[in-house]
Amino acid sequence: MNFWDYEAWGFLTVLAVLLIGLLVANILKRTIKPIQNSLIPTSVLGGIIILIISTVYKVCTGEMFFNTKFFATNGAAVLEIITYHTLALGFIASALKISDKKMTGKRGVEIFDSGVTTVATYLLQAVIGLAITIVGALFFGWVFPAAGAILPMGYGQGTGQALNYGKMYEVQNGFVGGANFGLTVAALGFLSASIGGVIHLNVMKKKGRLKKVDAKDRVITLETVEHPNEISMSGDMDKFTAQLIFIFIAYLLTYLVMWGLSVLLPSMQATIYGFNFLIGVLMATLIKLAMKGLTKAKILKKQYVNNFLMNRISNLCFDVMIVAGIAAIDLTLIADYWGMLLILGVVGLVITYLYNIFVAKTIFKDYADEQFLAMYGMLTGTASTGVMLLREVDPEYKTPVQDNLVYQTLPAIVFGFPIMFLVPIAPDVPYLVLGVCVGLFVVMNLILFRTKLFPKLFKSKKVESEQTNS
Repeated sequence: MNFWDYEAWGFLTVLAVLLIGLLVANILKRTIKPIQNSLIPTSVLGGIIILIISTVYKVCTGEMFFNTKFFATNGAAVLEIITYHTLALGFIASALKISDKKMTGKRGVEIFDSGVTTVATYLLQAVIGLAITIVGALFFGWVFPAAGAILPMGYGQGTGQALNYGKMYEVQNGFVGGANFGLTVAALGFLSASIGGVIHLNVMKKKGRLKKVDAKDRVITLETVEHPNEISMSGDMDKFTAQLIFIFIAYLLTYLVMWGLSVLLPSMQATIYGFNFLIGVLMATLIKLAMKGLTKAKILKKQYVNNFLMNRISNLCFDVMIVAGIAAIDLTLIADYWGMLLILGVVGLVITYLYNIFVAKTIFKDYADEQFLAMYGMLTGTASTGVMLLREVDPEYKTPVQDNLVYQTLPAIVFGFPIMFLVPIAPDVPYLVLGVCVGLFVVMNLILFRTKLFPKLFKSKKVESEQTNS
């Protein structure tokens, strides 16, 4: 291959277009007031801009924009690859962050309840989504019965997982346009986050509960950027380089684990590789534990991981993932599904909004608005979307909601793990998966509302605990 061949530049030209899309979107958000007030994430807007350009190009020329020679004729595949990998890399960067906070009993309960809320919302989205597409399949033969199972992946998990499962359905179960269907569901999720977020913020504003804080009033201190015991910012090895080293070590281990599992279980290869983000989090956790042990043994003298830089890397990965995922959509392949997609999108917005606002007002009464906005944003987009909505009402993170959002991952993984195995088999046994999801949703709500449903039982336990402590 020569350096002047298109193949040598294809990946970089695709990445450059994605970043330019982000820049243009950021400029539009800063200069056009209605767009700024819409709360639409910059990455989503950037993806939509590129999607419009690529769609117009295909309508005019009959050729896919990202499959032209300029992008080495495989730009569409590169977009899917970028979406797939940035999902895991973003989660790994978040998982590697170090926390020195001690957990109290009350905070532990609130974090646990946040995790249960996450899983219960996944299940609600799965139940409603599957019900819609199963009914659609009965009346219209072209509807893929299990397509609704992608709703919790697109809304609850985000672009990367929606692509993973959509692609899985397309390759293994013959769902034509499955990958594009999943990516479109995820894009509708981000729009739902903006719409629902704006509705709730306007309600708060009318009731006088919204205090707007300008971004320039948010202060970043030196302690926020750098811990006193960390390696220097630019010594023998740049600190940013050190963060990338640990992220890619974790991802290399992730690949090796997935490769080993796929050799042992070849029939589950697609499912195993769809769990790249989850295995990545586990590998990152093991690395963090190993580093903690080496520090206690005084083998490591300095702290290598910098939370501020890990946050930046994580946010970069998620921004690129979202814009790439939306840009990868081929609208012509899902032209027949628009009615079903819009029904799923609107119903997904409504049920996620109503369920989470009910949970927040019932379980998190001390900071209901903040908890609702963060959870709703995360469960229609990503954790970054949740944080974006949270900043509108709690820019200094005075409530514990940000911690709820971060630490709820562990209980959510524990309780949500069965869902990861239910979604892949939904095309084979959609009615069974629907029934199991209904049962699990009931169980999750019994756990979540335990103190309301069984007040005497939990009141007596609380009394016993207080007596023991005294």
